[in-house]
Parts: sequence; C-alpha cells; structure tokens
Amino acid sequence: MTPLVATAVLLAAVTHASWNALAHHIPDKLVGFALISGGGMVIGLATVPFTAVPAAGAWPYLSASAVIHIAYYVLLMRSFRLGDFGQAYPIARGTAPLVVTLLAALFAHEVPDGWAATGIAVSCAGLTGVALWGLRGHRPNWAAIGAALATGLTIAAYTVVDGLGVRASGSSLGYIAWLMAVQGSVIPAYALYRLRAETLSVLRPFAALGLLGAALSVSAYALVLWAQTRAELAPIAALRESSVKSCSCSNSFAGQGTVRDHPVQGMEVMIVCRTAVATVGRK
Repeated sequence: MTPLVATAVLLAAVTHASWNALAHHIPDKLVGFALISGGGMVIGLATVPFTAVPAAGAWPYLSASAVIHIAYYVLLMRSFRLGDFGQAYPIARGTAPLVVTLLAALFAHEVPDGWAATGIAVSCAGLTGVALWGLRGHRPNWAAIGAALATGLTIAAYTVVDGLGVRASGSSLGYIAWLMAVQGSVIPAYALYRLRAETLSVLRPFAALGLLGAALSVSAYALVLWAQTRAELAPIAALRESSVKSCSCSNSFAGQGTVRDHPVQGMEVMIVCRTAVATVGRK
C-alpha cells in the first residue's frame, strides 16, 4: 500500500466516522438513514451523466452490493437502537477485517504476508478491546452484540463484493455513482410507507443534517473504492476501521461512548493499529 493510498483510506475513515456519528445523533434512526440513503441516491443520479457506465462484468457485483448495503443499513439501525454506540460500532467494524481477509483469499486470491496479517490482527484486537472495555461491570446486551456482529458480516461482504466489482468496472467513479443510484431508494421508500402523511414534517427538521451525512457517506466510500483498485482488500479494510477511533473520540467529547473514561488508552490502541497496517506492504 503506497502512502497516497493509505492517506486516501484514512481520509475515508474519518469521513465515514463523521456520517455515522451524524446518523447516530438523529433520534429516529429510520429518519436518519432515509435521509442519508436518499441523499446518496440523489448524488448518484446527479453524477451518473458525467461518469462512465461500469463494464458489463461489474454489474453482478454492483447488484449484489446494493442488496448487501440495504441489509447493512437495516442491521446498523438495529445496532444503534439496541446498544451503546461506543460498544456496537467497534464490534461491527472490528468484525469485518478478519472476514474480509478470508473472503479476499478465497475470491480475490489475495493472501496477506506475515506482516500484513499481523497488522490486520492487531487492528481487529484493538477494536474488540475498545468494545470489551465498555462492557466492564455491565451485563452484556446479547441482542445488541448479535446485531453488531451481523452488521460486521455485511460490511465484510460488501467490501469484498465491491472490491471485485470496482476492479471489473473500469471506473471507480462510475461504479460509486451507479451503486448509490441503485441502492438509495429502498430505505426512503420504507420510511414513506411507515410515516405516510407525516413524512415531510418528520424529515424536515433533520434534512440538512441528513444530506450532509449523505455527502460524507458517498465521499468516504468513493475514496475506499478508488483505493481498492490500487491495493489489496484486507489491509484497506483494516486501515479503514481506524474510523472507530475517530467515532470514539467524537463521542467522548459529546459525553457518550465507551472510551470516554480512558480516551488516551483508546487512542493509543488505534494509533498502533493505524501504524501497523499503513506501513505494511508499502511500495
């Protein structure tokens, strides 16, 4: 992984953390995700005329990714509703890199060398440690943990599917534009079905926040997709999860999250993870 690619992934991580934090701070999770998903669809549709259409070989991956992303949104909403954001988020994000490593080896024939594997393992251990620290002295909420683990599996699935798809597409910008356009209507349509006549009045107070989240979400994933065309999937996935550190620190400033009691320790763990993965396989 070159320094340029590592920088792009770290920027994507911070941007991704920002939109997740925005979604968390909208009280009604359906409203938040409807705005973010719908805003992403609008951005995708607006971008499509100015980008290349993905190659035919990319469309099966793009279609599968759209379905997986919808499942991801549903599970992430459930995780946010059931558990502490500072616990659910690290579990969801920490599960993904190990699963990505296995799936990438199986489907992309990318087997990390010893140093890369060590970096990935350290990253996952750090994220898991953040989550477990927050459970000290409390009875685990197994429903929330289960939802977070399921969310992590969807993250791993769309990471690998999109990594293969964007490489086959011929245009990372075209791929992200079409992906947002295809997947973005489902959550807003469900919100419209649930809220009916109250839809506009419920969405309006959070419209600006939700649309900002949409722009951040699209930007973050566009950077990741570009990086996936230039480096192996597993190290990118592990480095991307440094977003958890950013989210945890944001929550500590807001008086939330599990790292607020020991922010220095949490920061040290994530710095180790960043350094271990970012310096692996550098060319």
